[in-house]
Amino acid sequence: MTFQSPWRLLLLVGVAALLAAYVLLRRRRSRYAVRFTNLRLLDKVAPDRPAWRRHVPAGLFLAMLALLTVGFARPTDDVRVPRDRAVVMVAVDVSLSMTATDVAPDRLAAAKEAASGFVAGLPDTFSVGLVGFAGSATVAVAPVTDRETLAAGIERLAEGDTGRQGTAIGEAIYAALDAAAGVDPENPPPARIVVLSDGSNTAGRDPGEAAATAREAGVPVDTIAFGTSDGVIDLQGRDQSVPVDGETLRAVAEQAAGSYHEAGSADELRAVYDDINTTVGYTTQTQDVSARFIGIALVLAALAAIASMVWFARLP
Repeated sequence: MTFQSPWRLLLLVGVAALLAAYVLLRRRRSRYAVRFTNLRLLDKVAPDRPAWRRHVPAGLFLAMLALLTVGFARPTDDVRVPRDRAVVMVAVDVSLSMTATDVAPDRLAAAKEAASGFVAGLPDTFSVGLVGFAGSATVAVAPVTDRETLAAGIERLAEGDTGRQGTAIGEAIYAALDAAAGVDPENPPPARIVVLSDGSNTAGRDPGEAAATAREAGVPVDTIAFGTSDGVIDLQGRDQSVPVDGETLRAVAEQAAGSYHEAGSADELRAVYDDINTTVGYTTQTQDVSARFIGIALVLAALAAIASMVWFARLP
């Protein structure tokens, strides 16, 4: 937190002086009560009440002054605010390894279900597109705000859609960047790419170069390594081990100013998408937060007044 008018915090010295004066006056009153000999009058001058009650209103009042002073200094802080518009490209691996059943019912089916939930949770004003990739990448759905069209596109994703085997993470990023760039070229909204895969890059252009291109374009790339070390597929009648490999995805996220995640189950994947959603849907802005302190100060002022009236008001 920073202050636009930090010199105004010097007024806290006055609050501290009031506190010191209050403590001094309370001590003087206590000494006077000890020397007082008329016990009936003493009960009216210094009635027998819980000691802490006598200090609550004053404490609340001084805290109110301190908070008002802090608010007067115009504090600023980083605040998350919802985005009005954005483009989100979701890239899903549809290679043969995504048919592994280490995640029920299989990796691709679980990925599609989680992606549908992620898309449904994005603001309605966001344009969302879909890329399917294996040995090459294809834009399955160009960025749209129509969630039904997007849901249908996710449902249509199937192993082998691209016609080539392999895992082309770099091609997926390039395809997503091109699709995002086509949304309102005159006034482009902020964009973000989310890539889900279970393996390292085996085809197409280098994912590191793609990540560098995304960074230069100001488009963060979040990556998800999905699957476990126990993944197995049926390859021409024999079992082929396809353990998840997230090293390439981690490197892409680091280079493209995104976040890297790992998920070994459908529940973990949904949690990852929820976490990404909190980042995608918001931006961080530095704003004046003096209202926070002023609001709390007003509450303390009301509590001080109520405490004084309830505990110390003299009825006729």
